Amino acid sequence: MSNSYLKDLILLRNDPSKVGLIRMAAERGEVDAQYAMGLIHAEGRGVMIDLAEAHYWLSLAIEQGDRDAVRLREIVGSQMTDEEYAVAKRLRAAGALSLPASDRQH
Repeated sequence: MSNSYLKDLILLRNDPSKVGLIRMAAERGEVDAQYAMGLIHAEGRGVMIDLAEAHYWLSLAIEQGDRDAVRLREIVGSQMTDEEYAVAKRLRAAGALSLPASDRQH
Protein backbone atom coordinates (compact mmCIF):
# COMPACT_ATOMS: atom_id res chain seq x y z
CA MET A 1 0.00 0.00 0.00
CA SER A 2 1.34 3.35 -1.00
CA ASN A 3 0.03 5.53 1.81
CA SER A 4 1.39 5.60 5.34
CA TYR A 5 -1.87 4.55 7.00
CA LEU A 6 -0.65 1.06 7.78
CA LYS A 7 2.67 2.35 9.08
CA ASP A 8 0.73 4.61 11.44
CA LEU A 9 -1.18 1.62 12.85
CA ILE A 10 1.83 0.64 14.91
CA LEU A 11 1.46 3.94 16.77
CA LEU A 12 -2.26 3.59 17.40
CA ARG A 13 -1.94 1.46 20.51
CA ASN A 14 -0.37 4.50 22.16
CA ASP A 15 -1.86 7.31 20.06
CA PRO A 16 -5.54 6.87 19.19
CA SER A 17 -5.61 10.43 17.81
CA LYS A 18 -4.41 9.04 14.47
CA VAL A 19 -7.68 7.14 13.99
CA GLY A 20 -9.56 10.34 13.14
CA LEU A 21 -7.16 11.27 10.35
CA ILE A 22 -7.35 7.81 8.82
CA ARG A 23 -11.14 7.82 9.14
CA MET A 24 -11.41 11.14 7.28
CA ALA A 25 -9.33 9.72 4.44
CA ALA A 26 -11.48 6.56 4.42
CA GLU A 27 -14.65 8.65 4.25
CA ARG A 28 -13.16 10.48 1.23
CA GLY A 29 -12.90 7.09 -0.46
CA GLU A 30 -9.18 6.38 -0.11
CA VAL A 31 -8.96 2.61 -0.40
CA ASP A 32 -5.81 2.25 1.72
CA ALA A 33 -7.47 4.19 4.52
CA GLN A 34 -10.60 2.05 4.25
CA TYR A 35 -8.49 -1.09 4.63
CA ALA A 36 -6.69 0.52 7.56
CA MET A 37 -10.02 1.36 9.23
CA GLY A 38 -11.06 -2.26 8.85
CA LEU A 39 -7.87 -3.39 10.54
CA ILE A 40 -8.16 -0.72 13.24
CA HIS A 41 -11.64 -1.89 14.22
CA ALA A 42 -10.82 -5.60 13.86
CA GLU A 43 -7.86 -5.40 16.20
CA GLY A 44 -8.91 -2.54 18.45
CA ARG A 45 -5.99 -0.30 17.53
CA GLY A 46 -6.83 3.00 19.19
CA VAL A 47 -10.53 2.09 19.40
CA MET A 48 -12.66 -0.63 20.92
CA ILE A 49 -12.91 -3.75 18.75
CA ASP A 50 -15.98 -3.47 16.55
CA LEU A 51 -16.23 -6.27 14.02
CA ALA A 52 -19.31 -4.79 12.33
CA GLU A 53 -17.44 -1.56 11.55
CA ALA A 54 -14.38 -3.57 10.48
CA HIS A 55 -16.55 -5.53 8.06
CA TYR A 56 -18.10 -2.31 6.76
CA TRP A 57 -14.79 -0.60 6.02
CA LEU A 58 -13.30 -3.73 4.48
CA SER A 59 -16.35 -4.08 2.24
CA LEU A 60 -15.77 -0.56 0.94
CA ALA A 61 -12.13 -1.38 0.22
CA ILE A 62 -13.17 -4.57 -1.58
CA GLU A 63 -15.56 -2.61 -3.79
CA GLN A 64 -12.51 -0.63 -4.95
CA GLY A 65 -10.56 -3.78 -5.76
CA ASP A 66 -8.46 -4.25 -2.62
CA ARG A 67 -7.66 -7.96 -2.65
CA ASP A 68 -6.01 -7.91 0.78
CA ALA A 69 -9.29 -6.67 2.22
CA VAL A 70 -11.04 -9.80 0.94
CA ARG A 71 -8.92 -12.06 3.12
CA LEU A 72 -9.15 -9.82 6.19
CA ARG A 73 -12.93 -9.57 5.81
CA GLU A 74 -13.13 -13.37 5.70
CA ILE A 75 -11.21 -13.54 8.97
CA VAL A 76 -13.38 -10.85 10.55
CA GLY A 77 -16.54 -12.55 9.30
CA SER A 78 -15.51 -15.86 10.83
CA GLN A 79 -15.30 -14.16 14.25
CA MET A 80 -18.60 -12.29 14.05
CA THR A 81 -21.78 -13.27 15.84
CA ASP A 82 -25.04 -13.33 13.90
CA GLU A 83 -25.96 -10.05 15.61
CA GLU A 84 -22.70 -8.38 14.57
CA TYR A 85 -23.20 -9.56 11.02
CA ALA A 86 -26.72 -8.10 11.02
CA VAL A 87 -25.29 -4.76 12.17
CA ALA A 88 -22.68 -4.91 9.39
CA LYS A 89 -25.44 -5.53 6.84
CA ARG A 90 -27.37 -2.53 8.14
CA LEU A 91 -24.25 -0.36 7.92
CA ARG A 92 -23.73 -1.40 4.32
CA ALA A 93 -27.40 -0.82 3.47
CA ALA A 94 -27.27 2.65 5.02
CA GLY A 95 -24.08 3.45 3.17
CA ALA A 96 -22.56 5.10 6.22
CA LEU A 97 -21.73 4.47 9.82
CA SER A 98 -24.78 6.28 11.05
CA LEU A 99 -26.41 3.84 13.44
CA PRO A 100 -26.75 5.00 17.01
CA ALA A 101 -24.47 3.22 19.47
CA SER A 102 -27.54 1.63 21.07
CA ASP A 103 -28.03 -0.38 17.86
CA ARG A 104 -24.53 -1.83 18.17
CA GLN A 105 -24.63 -4.25 21.06
CA HIS A 106 -21.47 -6.27 21.62
